[in-house]
Parts: sequence; structure tokens; C-alpha cells
Amino acid sequence: MKAHEGMYIGGAWRPAVGSDIIEVVNPADEQVIGQVPAGIADDVDAAVRAARAALPAWAATPPAERAARLTALRDVLVARKDEIAETVTAELGSPLPFSQGVHVGVPILVAGSYAELAATHAFEEKVGNSVVRQEPVGVVGAITPWNYPLHQIVAKVAPALAAGCTVVLKPAEDTPLTAQLFAEAVHEAGVPAGVFNLVTGLGPVAGQALAEHEGVDLVSFTGSTAVGRKIGATAGAAIKKVALELGGKSANVILPSADLAKAVGVGVANVMSNSGQTCSAWTRMLVHREQYDEAVELAAAAAAKYGDRIGPVVNAKQRERVQGYIDKGVSEGARLVVGGTEGPGERGYFVQPTVFADVNPEMTIAQEEIFGPVLSILRYEDEDDAVRIANGTVYGLAGAVWAGDDAEAAAFALRLETGQVDINGGRFNPRAPFGGYKQSGVGRELGAHGLAEYLQTKSLQFQER
Repeated sequence: MKAHEGMYIGGAWRPAVGSDIIEVVNPADEQVIGQVPAGIADDVDAAVRAARAALPAWAATPPAERAARLTALRDVLVARKDEIAETVTAELGSPLPFSQGVHVGVPILVAGSYAELAATHAFEEKVGNSVVRQEPVGVVGAITPWNYPLHQIVAKVAPALAAGCTVVLKPAEDTPLTAQLFAEAVHEAGVPAGVFNLVTGLGPVAGQALAEHEGVDLVSFTGSTAVGRKIGATAGAAIKKVALELGGKSANVILPSADLAKAVGVGVANVMSNSGQTCSAWTRMLVHREQYDEAVELAAAAAAKYGDRIGPVVNAKQRERVQGYIDKGVSEGARLVVGGTEGPGERGYFVQPTVFADVNPEMTIAQEEIFGPVLSILRYEDEDDAVRIANGTVYGLAGAVWAGDDAEAAAFALRLETGQVDINGGRFNPRAPFGGYKQSGVGRELGAHGLAEYLQTKSLQFQER
């Protein structure tokens, strides 16, 4: 695609206020593939004003019409799926089949699910002598990350539009071209001017201006816990709502009755997909002491097969971060089984698929989010010990449990302090809520629970007759 030189505000592309730019780099070869404007507070203000002006009419639009616009948006995404996938691959570095199947395929499902919800959700109900209405929160400031650039946009924008809110989006600076394609799709789908607005820019500048803007009623942010903490504090000072989907350090618990080879193979694939840049990745594999050595061998073999089949991480800073964690694992006494810090080539921000064994729960690599293709394998003595280790971090975003049958796995999963647990390799469900416990966030995305984040409740009391 050809990058736009302006911002999408009020239904049209308009020049940015400032002259600074952001260069978009292909992480596979380190070549500049485009540039977008680096928005400032004035750009954000213009976008918020456009969203505020469009709010009354959009909020009053019948849900069926909002559903029709979301259906049209989904259809445009389907029609342009190849172009979007190629753009994601160019600016994020993910292999093209993964971009097609996950980076584009999943958000298409999510957009469709919100089109259906907008048409069927009960925005009003009778409760005794009262009528309870669910109304849009107002103007949403959406700040999205680079690791799933289209999915994270759709997971915020689609429910916000379904609820009757208007939106200002500030996408990650590493993947703004996908966001521009999304803005084109919104325009093509006939969403009214001002209902969706896009400002590209740096987080500390445009993102902060959006979070602080008095015209924003809700800030929806996905990213690191550290940044989420700052955004939460800013929003709290202004008494505005927040939805925060933050970091994770998820456990993949393999109980003795499980199919060990399958559980290990799927677990390794989960960590290596998207080059490990998934906040819900099962980066800690917990195995019973009697099966531990076999699990390590299986994981090492599975990881070694990936070789150069995974893409790069997003940028040089992220590569250095991941390599730093690998060095930390070695220095703290973990056993490096596969991988390491050596890159496979001279160009590109690649990190080898890496597996650590003999990892203690207190080690840094078992506690902190690495966001790269690095797996830690920990041993446990019994189920109580496995629960203690799995729950022994500040995070609680996702996880997995494997057992001989679903009932055994589900019983164990109920003991985990985490927002979503896959049972014996359970499939992704676009209608099931996703979000974290503890420092993994506040609120939920996807399905009816995700829609509820963008609604506020009004009660009308009537005389009983």
C-alpha cells in the first residue's frame, strides 16, 4: 500500500499539524518501507473534536443500522484481506501464511461477531417498575500495540461502534500502515464522518495527549503493564473509564494423565507463533517431575524444527530485550537447551527459538514477560505445587491445562488465577471474553463482555400501576 501523508479525521484525510514523520521499517531486512506523520496534541484535539461532534447522531443510530455498517466493514476487510496480510508481514515481519490466517482471519471473525451482537443485544430491558437502558459511554480513545495490529484495532473499534460510541485510534508506531488500511476500510464501509478517526504518532506524545484529553470518556489500551499503570493513573485522576489489556506470563500445565507429546508440541507452537510476541503465550511449561526429562527432550526437538520458520521480532530494541532475557536466564543458572542469543543472519531482527530447562519459579525468565520465542520448562511435585507455581507471578492473563479428560483439566483450571484457560487445546472463540486478573489488566475484550466495556447504564423508574 501507499502510506497516507495525513490523518484520517472527520471522514477525510487531512494534513498533520506538525512536520515530523515516523519511518516504518521491515524487521525482516531492516529496510524503510514507508513513512507516516508523527501526530502531536493538536492532531489529537482535532480528532477528538470530530468524534465528539459525531457522537449524538451515531449514538442515536438504531442498532440495526450500526450492525449494517459493521457488516459492511467486515466485508471490506474480507475483500482486502490479501493486501492487509501483505502489509502486516511487511511491517511486523510475521510469515505471510500466519498473517493471512491469524492477523487477518481472526479480526474478520471478530468484526462479524460484533455485527451480529449489535443487531441482537438487548440495549433495554424491563426490571420491575423500571426500564434499564444501556447507552454508549461516549468518545473512546483507543491505543493499540504492534503485535497483532489489526486484531487489536478491531477488538476495540468494533464493540465501540456497536455500542454507539465514536472513536479516536492511536496505533503503535511500528505498525501504522495496517491502521491506515483499516481507516480506508471504515471509509469504504460507509461509517459516517467523525465516528472513527485515526491519529498516527508516538506513544509519549500522541498517546499521552489522547489519554489526557478531557473530551475522551473512556481510554482503551493494550500494551505493557508499566504503560497501562500510567494510563490508569491519568484516567483515574480525571474520573474516566479505562479498559486495560496488559502483560502476561501464562502457564501451560501438563498433568500426568495428559498426552505428553501432544501437550508439549502444541505448547511449543504456541510460544513460537508470532515470534513469541503474544501477551497470552504459554511461556512457562509446568511438567510433573516424573515426566520432566522426556518433556524437555520433546520440547527441544519441537523448537529446533522451527529454525528460521518464525519471523523476526518487531524492531532492534525488542531483539535486544529478548536477548537480554536469554543472557539473564543463563546467568541465573537455567540450562539452555535450544537456541540462544546468536542471530541466524546479518540482517533482520531475528531471535532463535529458545528453550530453557531447570528453571526455578523465582528466576527472572519465569517471572517477567519476555515477548519473544523463549520457553521456560519448570518441574512440579504434585498438583498443589503446580497451582502454586502457576499462580506465582503478578500476571493472570491466560494459560492452558492438559489432562486425560476435559473434566480433570477443567477442575484444575478453576484453581488458576487467570482470565482465560485453554482446556486440552481448546479452540479460539471470538465470543468468549478475554482479559486478565491481577496486573494483567482491567476489563474484557470480545463478545458481549467486550461490548459491555463501551456501555453505561441508565435506570428509568416508573410508578407501579
